[in-house]
Amino acid sequence: MKQNTSQNTRLRTEIDAREYLIESGKMARQAHGDIWIQSGDTVVLVTAVTQALTRDIDFLPLVVDYQEMSYASGRIPGSYFRREIGRPSERETLVSRLIDRPIRPLFPTGFFQEIQVIATVLSADPDYDPDVLAITGASAALHISKIPFQGPIAGARVGYVDERFILNPTQAELKRSVINIIMAGSKEAVVMVEGETRFASEELLAEALSFGHKHMQPLIELQYELRGLSGKPKIEVKEPEQDTELIAAVRDVAATPLEKALQVQDKIERKDAKSRVKEDVLDTLSERFPEEQERLKKVPALFKDLESEIVRGMIQENQTRIDGRDLTTVRELNMEVGLLPRVHGSALFTRGETKALGVATLGSARDEQRMETLSGEQNKRFMLHYNFPPYCVGEAKMLRGPARREIGHGVLAERSLTPVLPSAEDFPFTIRIVSEVMESNGSSSMATVCAGSLALMDAGVPITAPVAGIAMGLIKEKDEYFILTDILGDEDHLGDMDFKVAGTKDGITGIQMDIKISGIPPDILGKALVQARTARLGILEQMEEVLSGPRRDLSTYAPQYRSIEVSTDKIKDVIGPGGKHIKAITQETGASIDIDDNGIISVFAPDSKALENATEMILFYDQKAEVGKDYDGKVKNVKDFGAFVEILPGLEGLVHISQMDIGRVEDISKVVNVGDEMKVKVIEIDERTGKIRLSRKAVLLEEKGETFDLENSGRPSGNRDRRPNPRNRR
Repeated sequence: MKQNTSQNTRLRTEIDAREYLIESGKMARQAHGDIWIQSGDTVVLVTAVTQALTRDIDFLPLVVDYQEMSYASGRIPGSYFRREIGRPSERETLVSRLIDRPIRPLFPTGFFQEIQVIATVLSADPDYDPDVLAITGASAALHISKIPFQGPIAGARVGYVDERFILNPTQAELKRSVINIIMAGSKEAVVMVEGETRFASEELLAEALSFGHKHMQPLIELQYELRGLSGKPKIEVKEPEQDTELIAAVRDVAATPLEKALQVQDKIERKDAKSRVKEDVLDTLSERFPEEQERLKKVPALFKDLESEIVRGMIQENQTRIDGRDLTTVRELNMEVGLLPRVHGSALFTRGETKALGVATLGSARDEQRMETLSGEQNKRFMLHYNFPPYCVGEAKMLRGPARREIGHGVLAERSLTPVLPSAEDFPFTIRIVSEVMESNGSSSMATVCAGSLALMDAGVPITAPVAGIAMGLIKEKDEYFILTDILGDEDHLGDMDFKVAGTKDGITGIQMDIKISGIPPDILGKALVQARTARLGILEQMEEVLSGPRRDLSTYAPQYRSIEVSTDKIKDVIGPGGKHIKAITQETGASIDIDDNGIISVFAPDSKALENATEMILFYDQKAEVGKDYDGKVKNVKDFGAFVEILPGLEGLVHISQMDIGRVEDISKVVNVGDEMKVKVIEIDERTGKIRLSRKAVLLEEKGETFDLENSGRPSGNRDRRPNPRNRR
């Protein structure tokens, strides 16, 4: 269905009984491409703008920003300034990457104008996630603009509920779904995959990718139609002229020594060998073309092209890679656990020249990360933070906060480990893993998964199964596809795919795919998944030899935990006026205490002694009076007929005047005053009202060696002469 006005063009389509609307020219008409995309009540505005740069560059200056506005869900931001703060949230960063990754390979070679894509969530429907709409909207905005974009593509989320695939499932459906993957695809192939599964098989995931690719096609067709109605003429990009003479000169000088340098096994040595070859080439060609120094600026790019040609040729012709491996072999593995003495759990995982140190830390519920989202505040009890310091690749750079890449890699590893974690009910700790990448030569994110899994087990976290990850690569030459297991950094840079797969022996838990070509057929992805499973099972087997399962006990330096149940009417006493009591407990013991309204108190203490002390102090406020038991009390109030004595925190009983002393008391004020301390015995608790009768007389008699008759509320028995009770006279 289409609708045209003088200003805008609107198209609709329906997929699985859900309507999708794309409209151009409605909002930001000064942008080079603007799209209003809507499904349900979720609306995303996506704009695309390009502008020429005043400096010469040899890369694509593409910037993608996704932003979620609080007003979209009828909320006011919780920040101090009550506005969306400048730094994007983790969620916004991740979705920005989801948009960027599939569109970046689809710009023509030689187009170096600045491009900015901005996706803004204007209205948020909880059942219709804006992330996949933003991917499709970005493609549509670029497709109708003057920007040379080799799309269109579409985004989709695929779920699997009750043995049925669902396109763009609701939040309720996702909670029951075995699969939750976001993918992007063109008319011909899949171009990006990201997501998690609950131990889905490789075959099921391959079916999911085929399902998603097939069912996103109406959105791609809609973009073709939209461009036909409102598209702008594209900027012409001239194919860069080939300097055939210079290409031949670079090949003549560099081919043989570069091929030899590429066969050096060690990454740093190989890098140095390539640098020496490049320097020799530049020196030689400077002598050959002494008057054309400007022309020689093309040499580094031509050198890289030759390197790619040699590496890809080795794989195609000999099924051999630059480190001598065949296409399916995983590099040598080395693992160590428990190497950091004071942390809660640690593991060092090495695969070839990639090494990740995983450190697990346990905390209380108060250590959970609190996040503000479009659907409200959320708590996160498992966090994985990935650090990629410059020394891990032999570089010197300024240390800054985590970039988008680091955030994305950390979330991928976090997503891969989440399905095996125990529930909060079974293991109420907050869990944090930090991955410090020590060396990197291919897939440090998957090394992080392996190191994180071992660190969790070393910390005693009862995970259901260990998780391992592997990165797969791809070389496409004409119609031939060569799938590579455990890719090197050079193979990532020079290849056509980076496909990361993590999981247990039972199935996949995390997945991410990026490509540099126009797309990959789903059947090739299926083969890559099967090849990845073989590698993953081999890694898991070696991990099990190092640590077969979670340690039985937590580290002595980890928090000690206990769950205490108190009466709900005693919660206020435990807390105390203005939090006085709970603050005193935490200050004295160092414990972290979380109190639920149902009377369950979670205590996290730094050691076992502190745990016992905190437990005792909490239960002090939840004690119940027992008939026949003595208590040290404090007089709170005095009446003519007796005194009210507090025997437990917030719990008082009455010492009747007849129970105040062994002898008869005529004037109670001569015996006791407010604030006096006295020892009393509980002689009766009214089951209906809960009122407590106390006796000081009983304690005094017992101190004299005489007994006290509880059944008769205080008639003494023994050998001493007793005065008659005047109340018994007739």
